[in-house]
Amino acid sequence: MSPLEIAKKKAAFKAVDEFVKSDCVIGIGSGSTVIYAVNRIAEKVKIDGINVVCVPTSFQSRQLIIDNNLTLGDLDKYPKLDCVIDGADEVDGDKTLIKGGGGCLLQEKIVASCTDNLIIIADYTKNSIKLGQQYKKGIPIEVIPMGYAPIKNKIQDIYGGAVNIRMAIAKAGPVVTDNGNFILDWIFPDNLDESWNTINNEIKLIPGVVEIGLFVKMAKKIYFGMPDGTVKIQ
Repeated sequence: MSPLEIAKKKAAFKAVDEFVKSDCVIGIGSGSTVIYAVNRIAEKVKIDGINVVCVPTSFQSRQLIIDNNLTLGDLDKYPKLDCVIDGADEVDGDKTLIKGGGGCLLQEKIVASCTDNLIIIADYTKNSIKLGQQYKKGIPIEVIPMGYAPIKNKIQDIYGGAVNIRMAIAKAGPVVTDNGNFILDWIFPDNLDESWNTINNEIKLIPGVVEIGLFVKMAKKIYFGMPDGTVKIQ
């Protein structure tokens, strides 16, 4: 296992050990680090005999829950979650997150909004002082397909930078989310004056924008697996 994978595993295991207790209802996020978290939850169910219900944020996380023989739940039955364990593409010094590199930002944000304990697990490469320092792919924005061109132009005109429609790799055309929408990736300029909270709220008011991959004032605790095998908590 590479040092990076060890860092992911350390962060995931520590978060699960601290927050997952018997009779919890847990939101399960998406991404490579979450795989280790689900594996650890499955271990605790098997070895410690705890009872948990897991609510997925994506097709990927749903399959992880099923493959690990965990109890699958949904927000219809469990609208209030004890905690949500998810990854991030980048975290700044104020615990603002960029999420959605894997295309699941809408469902991730819905599930994250259903708890007071959004727990982020990540490796050291996701730890930044300010957004854009490490993650260079921009902020994902999920949009209704018919509106992607005017939305792209409006964001560029208002804030600057470059907005690109995310193209698929294994098929011709753009990425289509689990919700049937497109994703725009906004490579924002370094000299933005407004706060991320303001930008988040303003972009969401543009007609056709479904959700933006900025998670502001949502994360309670972040666990970073470090190169030396320790875990840094923010």
